[in-house]
Amino acid sequence: MMENYLIPLVLVALLVYTLYRTAVVVPQRSEYIVERLGKYNSTLSAGLHFLVPFIDVVAYRRSLKEEVLDIGSQDCITSDNVLVSVDGVLYIQVFDARLTAYGIENYKFAASQLAQTSLRSAIGRLELDKTFEEREALNSRVVEAVDEASQNWGVKVLRYEIRDIRPPISVMEAMEKQMRAEREKRAEIAISEGDRQSRINRAEGLMTESIRISEGEKQKLINEAEGNAREIELIASATAKGLRDIAHVLNEQGGETAARLRVAEHYIQQFGHLAKEGNSLILPADLGNVAGVVATAMSALDQQKKTDKAG
Repeated sequence: MMENYLIPLVLVALLVYTLYRTAVVVPQRSEYIVERLGKYNSTLSAGLHFLVPFIDVVAYRRSLKEEVLDIGSQDCITSDNVLVSVDGVLYIQVFDARLTAYGIENYKFAASQLAQTSLRSAIGRLELDKTFEEREALNSRVVEAVDEASQNWGVKVLRYEIRDIRPPISVMEAMEKQMRAEREKRAEIAISEGDRQSRINRAEGLMTESIRISEGEKQKLINEAEGNAREIELIASATAKGLRDIAHVLNEQGGETAARLRVAEHYIQQFGHLAKEGNSLILPADLGNVAGVVATAMSALDQQKKTDKAG
């Protein structure tokens, strides 16, 4: 009875095993390399595939996604003979699964080793200070070198990033001292430049102030001179006008008699003032000869009139 069930069970188990060995599901963004009797047969893309039992074998499985390789720390010597430790990260992507399987034994190990040697060569051309400044250039050189060689491996190098550059402790201390001295130098220069500019500003301010004060004094003197000139001009004009008016009045009827009366009146008035202001008084020989004084004054006026008419 057991023998009757054993044979079907064996057949079912054999069928399941055969399906397991022949049915292959390839994930998305992956490729499988199938060998038939030890020789390359085909490349399977994403999806369900069936193989020939006991003849076809999936020999290699490759992911087409971008892969990240950690490039370990290595010692590099710069052109000025300074030993630095450098590590980084390499980004690669498989574009031909068949070449990665048959073009090289281990494409990941080969890419990482080539990245290290390319980096050592690139750093060897630079001085220590330049290695920190030209990271982008170093990254580009490594990518170019690795990508050129990896084309035969079915691999595309996308980019390389230097993660850290570590010089020796003694060199770092010397660089720190140099940077500190440079910062102090820049600070001293900035302070001196500020003091210089401050002195220049103060000198320019004093110069501008002096110029404006002198300009003000100059304008003041000009204004005073113009005022004095205008005053003299107005006084002269008024005096001339007064004299013309007097001459005109004297030429009129009764003008001379009025002038005589006015002269006598002023004479008596001024004589009275002299008597009030001083203790000592010099009197004329003939106090009553007011008419003589008036006659003398009028004689002077007559002489002036003759001169004006002659002119």
